[in-house]
Amino acid sequence: MPDFLTLDDLSLQGKTVLLRADLNVPVDQGRVGDLSRLERLLPTLKELRAKNARIVLLSHFGRPESRPDPRYSLHPVVAALSDLWGQPVAFAEDCIGPKAANAVKALQAGQILILENTRFHAGEEANDPAFAQELASLGDVYINDAFSAAHRAHASTVGLARLLPSAAGRAMQEEIEALTRALEKPERPLAAIVGGSKISTKLELLQNLMGKVDILVLGGGMANTFLAAKGLTIGRSLSEPDMSPTAQTIMAKAEQRGCHILLPQDAVTAPALKAGVPVKTVSVQSVPADEMILDIGPASVQEIKDNLALCKTIVWNGPLGAFETPPFDKATTEVAICVADLTKRGKVLSVAGGGDTMAALAHAGTTHGVSYLSAAGGAFLEWLEGRILPGVEALKQAVPKVKTGKVIM
Repeated sequence: MPDFLTLDDLSLQGKTVLLRADLNVPVDQGRVGDLSRLERLLPTLKELRAKNARIVLLSHFGRPESRPDPRYSLHPVVAALSDLWGQPVAFAEDCIGPKAANAVKALQAGQILILENTRFHAGEEANDPAFAQELASLGDVYINDAFSAAHRAHASTVGLARLLPSAAGRAMQEEIEALTRALEKPERPLAAIVGGSKISTKLELLQNLMGKVDILVLGGGMANTFLAAKGLTIGRSLSEPDMSPTAQTIMAKAEQRGCHILLPQDAVTAPALKAGVPVKTVSVQSVPADEMILDIGPASVQEIKDNLALCKTIVWNGPLGAFETPPFDKATTEVAICVADLTKRGKVLSVAGGGDTMAALAHAGTTHGVSYLSAAGGAFLEWLEGRILPGVEALKQAVPKVKTGKVIM
């Protein structure tokens, strides 16, 4: 049982529900380019409609600097959500004040209203109590279904949860439960695959993971820094020489904690990162001085696959090579297929997230091959880093604080 309320715990019949969604979607020339975040809302929306709730969507969009800016209007989302929903979706030109209040009053049971960008008001990012109160006055219940915004202590993610009976929507619930199963209460052995270009951007993540996982697989540019820290020559490969002492410390602490770090033992090198260049597969002890490591080699891939086959849980963030440019996508694709196969056969629980990871899995054709794929970006990374997410914490502390049966309001 989760330590926060869900849709199962609130009496929602006929209520006006303020639903914090993530409508921060890519828009080009007035059209939404990627519907995935809207699609993740559908389970919660359908449940609310079945209970004759009036559904009021709150969201930020872009960075409008706390003032109205037509470039950051949520209006383009209306058509996209209407198409997905199969019914017209209403829109209010503000998220507070008379325009919002009148639009809410006009809603019928089961209908959806999108309020204008919450970041058009300075009170949103400041988590201003007065602004939160204005939002709260529009509804009876608050539901947060935007895990991707849970790392922000804003009025629509934290302030509202302190003012109204509050719960997690189905997407939020699913994400928290998946990440809890993967990192907080995992079946072991637990492996983490971490790639990307720099240690400096994932230092907290690495420090947190090495205290929790049994196997830590490192790839991408950050692995080069670890190889250099071990005294190996890495040619012209991307690395952070100033982070060598940090890499040495991480390796020493991981050993003390019983975390086995898997570094590449061979690599695919080339004189430049572009398609069609001549490539070599070499031992990491024989990297040519005038070439760059752009992917891990087949022996490294096999070692990773052998280790993952022993695991019960896998967490993945970051590609193992420069996957955007073939043939340096081969290792990431092979490992993605391996993880998908283990998942399909019920051998592991696999959780992956981060923009590059999502792109890499899509490139490998395994987007649906993991148990859970997080689209939360920064919130997913902060969870991996072991940070407290204000939006999640607010739900845990939300009123009412009972978890027995339906909450009657």
